[in-house]
Amino acid sequence: MSGWYDPGRMGMSYRGQMPGDLARRYLLAMEWARRLGRRGVADAAVAVIVALIVRYTIVDPPGPSSWWPAWSAWPVAAVISFPVAVRRRWPRAMLALACAAGVLATVAGAVAAGAIWVSFVPTVLVLYLVASTTSAGWSAAGLAACAFGAVAAVLVFYERVFPGLAPAATPSEIPPAWPLEIGVIGVLLVAGWAMGTVVRWKRDTTARLVRHLAEAAVADERRRIARELHDVIGHSMSLIAVKATVANHVADARPQEVRAALAVIEQTSRSTLTEIHRVLDLLRSDGDPQQAQLSVPGMADLPELAAHARSAGVEVDLTVRGEAALPPAVAVSVYRIVQQALTNVITHAAPTRCSVTVDIDGREAVIEVVDDGSRHGRPPRAGHGGHGLLGMRERVKMYGGTFSAGRRPEGGFRVSARLPYDQSGTKA
Repeated sequence: MSGWYDPGRMGMSYRGQMPGDLARRYLLAMEWARRLGRRGVADAAVAVIVALIVRYTIVDPPGPSSWWPAWSAWPVAAVISFPVAVRRRWPRAMLALACAAGVLATVAGAVAAGAIWVSFVPTVLVLYLVASTTSAGWSAAGLAACAFGAVAAVLVFYERVFPGLAPAATPSEIPPAWPLEIGVIGVLLVAGWAMGTVVRWKRDTTARLVRHLAEAAVADERRRIARELHDVIGHSMSLIAVKATVANHVADARPQEVRAALAVIEQTSRSTLTEIHRVLDLLRSDGDPQQAQLSVPGMADLPELAAHARSAGVEVDLTVRGEAALPPAVAVSVYRIVQQALTNVITHAAPTRCSVTVDIDGREAVIEVVDDGSRHGRPPRAGHGGHGLLGMRERVKMYGGTFSAGRRPEGGFRVSARLPYDQSGTKA
């Protein structure tokens, strides 16, 4: 019994545990499925269902008065339904083919009276796709052309074809169904076009919204980078400019002060480079929030900030009240606000005296920076900060706080900010 089974003689081979013919068919089917995709397979299934409906609903069965042979029912149903299967590959061409197939089947008398509208169901399905994927002008033109063709086909059918299919019927016995047929076809076409148009409108609206959100995110990121760079570089450059001016004025009379000023400039330049690297690390650490938090300054760096201001000729009294730990994001904002306020003092009022007070109570951080004005009687510059004040105001606004800045009646300038927060670092 073992000799009767010969895979080679029977035209079979093995690919794993699968016969060769089955393997090739399986791989071919998988390749077609991959090319068509899920939507293509779904469209093919819908086309088969529509073909069955057309075959058993509207194709007129052959009779003594019909010139259609019995076997023609299936080809007619297949031709009418075929555009649905490949509508995604050639939407406009398949719309024309579907409409033409429905019109020709109706005019040729291959459909049953009272059910002509079913032959235009494939046209409706393809029109929906055209309306959802092409411009409104193209889809509207397709709707108008299909409606005109359907109306003409129905009128020709009831005027010329139907009496020939029912020669024994008198005019009074011919059902006046053409207005109903035209109405149903019109409603279906308009409904398919309208649904496709709504889908396209929603998709376009969503795309515009996503694009707008992306542009807004890019703009916010640019502002964040600009704010960080302004805070980092502005403070250091102001200190360097002050010390360079001092060194230039006393270069001949007091050389020791020149060396001290150059030492401050060197130290400030190095710290500025370190701070810039911190900002770059912050911008690069999108996937590691902990790294971003550790790479930026906070409350512990306020004394160093005050020391830099003192080296520029500003007598800084720093007071921090409250032992509650600030969330990292709030601590960075407090540091940047104090930094910018001291930068403005160095730029516009030094040498002078300045008090920095930070109150923390676990619910909000209150910052106040007050200077006494220039001791040399130098008039304050207009704006006293410009972009710096705007940056501080934006930081406070992120937490829903309040910000005020202005000259004091007794002289000098005052900056006040209140940042409410919860322990997550968001605004309260």
